[in-house]
Amino acid sequence: MAGELVVGDVFRSAARAAPHRTAAALGDESVTFRQLDSAANQVAASMGRVGVGRGDRVAVWVATSLDVMAVFAAAAKLGAVFAPLSPLWSDTEAEPVLAHLRPTLLVVDSPRHDDGVCFGRRHGFSVVVLDELIGGARAEADADVTVAVCESDTHVVFYTSGSAGAPKGALVSHRASVLRTLPGALLEPRGAMVCPYPLFHMGAWTIALQQWQARDAVVLVHSADAARITDAVRRHGATRLNCVPAVWTRLLRAQAEPGAPVDALASLRFADTGTSATPSEFLDAVAAALPDAQVRVFYGSTEAGCVTLLEHADIGARPGSCGVPGPLTAVRVDEDGRLWVRGPLLFDGYLDDAAATAEVLVDGWYDTGDLADVDEDGYLSIIGRAREVIRTGGEAVAPGEVEAVLARHPGVADVAVVGIPDAEWGEIVCAVVVVVVPSGTATPDLEALRATCAGTLAPYKHPRRVVVVDRIPRTAATGQVQRRLLAERFA
Repeated sequence: MAGELVVGDVFRSAARAAPHRTAAALGDESVTFRQLDSAANQVAASMGRVGVGRGDRVAVWVATSLDVMAVFAAAAKLGAVFAPLSPLWSDTEAEPVLAHLRPTLLVVDSPRHDDGVCFGRRHGFSVVVLDELIGGARAEADADVTVAVCESDTHVVFYTSGSAGAPKGALVSHRASVLRTLPGALLEPRGAMVCPYPLFHMGAWTIALQQWQARDAVVLVHSADAARITDAVRRHGATRLNCVPAVWTRLLRAQAEPGAPVDALASLRFADTGTSATPSEFLDAVAAALPDAQVRVFYGSTEAGCVTLLEHADIGARPGSCGVPGPLTAVRVDEDGRLWVRGPLLFDGYLDDAAATAEVLVDGWYDTGDLADVDEDGYLSIIGRAREVIRTGGEAVAPGEVEAVLARHPGVADVAVVGIPDAEWGEIVCAVVVVVVPSGTATPDLEALRATCAGTLAPYKHPRRVVVVDRIPRTAATGQVQRRLLAERFA
């Protein structure tokens, strides 16, 4: 609709203004803005033929691929809701999410085809392999989609781990998606940006839309290892790179190895980080390795978008801070120290979960679940978490979900999972275990508990540390685990 902020217009505009400029690249493959817009039109027509329309949900359960970009753009043009699922999820993790999501269409890659078909039969949705969807769409006419999409329509649903274990679907509108990634009224030379995040992650699509609104390239990698990221930066002369601290640490270690090229990351002008703790020593190390780059720290979430930014000039003067709120964001800290956020970047609530939505959205303010402090100059520092969710390497882990799996081990009598601060990962998953005594099985160690999680939980949810205790502290009235006591004890 005229005057509406809708994501489909991002592709139409870029295709008109910069048709031959690279929009996205992965390895040796790339796609221009004109090609991406055309593919989106064709995929939209193909999806429309199987019943996908405005407001319908399109679940995507695939590994990183350029073809996913066309599905993302096609869904936006149709007014359909794009719902990316983690390819790291096992079928045990994916099925309840799909049952909750109730998509009209599930797009899978070949390794997930059989599981997808089984889920589709049980829950009543269509399933298509990504390659087949893209291949079949090439027979469609390249005609722009004419669906009247409103900026208040849901654009995407990102599933995030809740403290109770069940993932929640955060609903983000077209308007919020556009405003979260708006480069400004005047376009300036930007350069390519390497995106190490997987395509089920909010960060990946935020980076992509930022680049596309600026009419420049997003460069994907198959995995966030140092060699792939370094190659992508060098190959495309990338000027921007956003990594969680754990990935930056990998890059710095690789740079320090004998024989490593000294100019591998020399083209970078912006080195961005966030999502977990950013100690001063870590930021100093990034700045020293990239003397020509501006080091910046972002703080935000799937529900709130980018909340604050710490600029390069403030890194040394504001140790531990994550910066000041953005121009469209208001923040406040209540009497309990909890950080609340308000503004047009907020999500619209959780899919089919009024109780969870009401718990965090109150009178237009979003409860981040973080404990914060604001100094007299308005700089924000995160000093802890009021909620139980663990943030490790940029991923959210629900303690209850991991506990339910670890409790299956025959040597475990009781278990609690907490996050322990870690310089590289921000937090690591720590399993606090009471063992069965006497027991006919060996005392569960780290290897045994990780094996219990294998095939059921994604690897980032597996414990990295195990502590054996005589008992787990719980509240007298409700029996809830007192996680803060455990976290403080074993930090």
